[in-house]
Amino acid sequence: MACYDRYVPYKPETEEITSCGIPQNYDASKEFKDKKVVLVAVPGAFTPGCSVRHLPGFIEHKDKLKTAGVDAVVILAFNDAFVMSAWGKANKVTGHDILFMSDPGTKFSQSIGWTFGERTGRYAIVIDHGKVTYADKESSPGDVTVSGVDAVLKAIS
Repeated sequence: MACYDRYVPYKPETEEITSCGIPQNYDASKEFKDKKVVLVAVPGAFTPGCSVRHLPGFIEHKDKLKTAGVDAVVILAFNDAFVMSAWGKANKVTGHDILFMSDPGTKFSQSIGWTFGERTGRYAIVIDHGKVTYADKESSPGDVTVSGVDAVLKAIS
């Protein structure tokens, strides 16, 4: 796994959408090594398909994911760390079980060949203690089938 450029960790003192935290590096190889993680990539924060059809399922079913052994869900998009942080806040996501991360320049998504033009592709990858156990990409940016929460829950059950 690659090191994602930056993310802004959740902190109660910066939970307001107009408050900015400080972006930090996130070493996914290190952080995912001893965890079961669902990486969900979307073409962009605050877009209709991502905000209405894709992200809500992972928020709504985070307890089912946790019961299935998932330690964290990482939402990844090409947007910068500040936009990703604001998207999490706008969706009232707190804590550290759903993280919003940046893939600037789509560097990681390009490395696996899963982009939609200049944007991150729409895909899901399950990493279980450093090993990929599920990975699939939508064929169209508007689709939410193989990368949606239902497909992920089916794959890990």
